[in-house]
Amino acid sequence: MSLDLPGYAHAYSGKVRDLYTPLVGDVARDDQILLVASDRISAYDFVLDSVIPDKGKVLTQLSLWWFEQLADLVPNHVISTDVPDAVAGRAVLVERLEMAPVECVARGYLTGSGLADYQRSGVVSGVSLPDGLVDGSRLPDPIFTPSTKAPLGEHDEPISYDEVVAEVGAPLAQQLRDLTIAILKRGNEIAEKRGIILADTKVEFGQRPDGTLVLADEVLTPDSSRFWPADSYAPGGPQPSYDKQFVRDWLTSPASGWDKSSGEAPPPLPDEVVDKTRAKYVEAYESLTGRRFD
Repeated sequence: MSLDLPGYAHAYSGKVRDLYTPLVGDVARDDQILLVASDRISAYDFVLDSVIPDKGKVLTQLSLWWFEQLADLVPNHVISTDVPDAVAGRAVLVERLEMAPVECVARGYLTGSGLADYQRSGVVSGVSLPDGLVDGSRLPDPIFTPSTKAPLGEHDEPISYDEVVAEVGAPLAQQLRDLTIAILKRGNEIAEKRGIILADTKVEFGQRPDGTLVLADEVLTPDSSRFWPADSYAPGGPQPSYDKQFVRDWLTSPASGWDKSSGEAPPPLPDEVVDKTRAKYVEAYESLTGRRFD
């Protein structure tokens, strides 16, 4: 997964991103990281053999645009977009932070794993919801539904707000909850003007040495969020989407021949699915930003 980038040492590779440490001579800096978004795509806790062309650039450029829209709510980790040519357009130099040990998720609509939890118990991450909600229902108010940060290849598990308090303390837990919901609300305010619904999102936060909370990784992208076209929104079933739900749907269809419960890795994506998925990512970028993806 790693690239040969002069002046940088490979530090870590996740599902989608690769981290490199800047070098001063032969010494690694301890305050900065080069964050590179690959074209890899993951689904159901597997990194697929197929890649989505330009996906890394779409995610990076869209995150940079959103960081600008959110700058008055929370500082972000970006230091510079001056990066090696080999990763131009899909990498940023960022602050090295002490990352919060929980996944911060906010939901404005009920779907996905939140829907499954609701159907079992009427509760999502410790939050009781009204009776009668269906797939795609808009929630009375956005809710904070955090989860554990599982190692690569394992499942994140939903946790309650009280468990976040036990993990990080009440002051930081409240900041994480309030900022996550504020980002979802701001994202929806902007997306709705462009005919798009932001159903839910996952964000990452880290702390500077002085304790300042900083927005990190990616934000409001098709990898971390569910975006639905507003003109086709109809509660009661799955919604058309701009995100990688298209990939998930193919993997769980008879066409893939893959059994989600088998424990085996999914098959490669057909060219048609790859092309349509790339088009979805590009469409999301262009619809949200009003810019042409080049």
